[in-house]
Amino acid sequence: MAARKKGGLGKGIDALITPTVKKEADQEKVIEKVVEKTVELYLKIDEIEPNRLQPRKNFDEDTLQELSESIKQYGLIQPIVVKKQEKYYEIVAGERRWRAARIAGLKEVPVIVKEYDDRESMEIAIVENLQREDLNPIEEAQAYRCLIEEFGLKQDEAAKKVSKSRTAVTNAMRLLKLDERVQQMVIDDMISGGHARTLLAVENKDEQYTMAMLIFDNKMSVRETEKLVRNYQKKEEEKKVSEKKEDFSQMETIYHQLEERMKSVIGSKVAIHSRNYKKGKIEIEYYSNDELERIIDLIESVKQVG
Repeated sequence: MAARKKGGLGKGIDALITPTVKKEADQEKVIEKVVEKTVELYLKIDEIEPNRLQPRKNFDEDTLQELSESIKQYGLIQPIVVKKQEKYYEIVAGERRWRAARIAGLKEVPVIVKEYDDRESMEIAIVENLQREDLNPIEEAQAYRCLIEEFGLKQDEAAKKVSKSRTAVTNAMRLLKLDERVQQMVIDDMISGGHARTLLAVENKDEQYTMAMLIFDNKMSVRETEKLVRNYQKKEEEKKVSEKKEDFSQMETIYHQLEERMKSVIGSKVAIHSRNYKKGKIEIEYYSNDELERIIDLIESVKQVG
């Protein structure tokens, strides 16, 4: 189709921009560093499709509706970055604006057409999404992981790309160690990122999920969740101590039985001294040189039979 060039916006437009639109434009500053401005065109909105490599999977309906209302009033201030595919144009950056424009009923939207391969498209999409304030903690963590794994980056290199500290990236990615059901609860806004980070102290994933449901059902605060986890850890520690005592008691019984068996064979008192049940020493008592020689002869006879 014949795309048409975009006209000028006119003077004084900044004075008319609502906070919602202004915020949307501010969030694109990081992309301007990656995407060099070229001639802006208008494309039919139905000719544009989302990026299949887009790391962001969830879009808040309320904020989309709010943005669409602003677009109805002032148009789409920031163009969408796309690349040409065989039968359509694929979004590189700006899917949220594209979705809002569809809700607003726009038939065509301003775009910048760029030539990128899949890796470049993915990197730009990830960087764009990581600059947004409304990205949920799991999506943020997944985006960092994607950036690191797909591009072979170290955590500090990935952090630099999105203007974050290495510690922030590391802490965000720790959430991906949670049970997948718990991660989904964060995505669904059933529990917060603060709740999720507290649950990282619980190693058992089934317990993580059980606690997450308890937090949701009882509308527990993060502070209450911290107390819940501390109580769980205390009980787990007490359980481990109890199990160790039980194991020790069982092993003591076994060692005593072995000592009696050896005593019946050797004819002298035998003591087994164990270290962590893995290694130790066997002590055989004797009360005269004759008895010592008898024990040695007995051991040598066993060796000869072997």
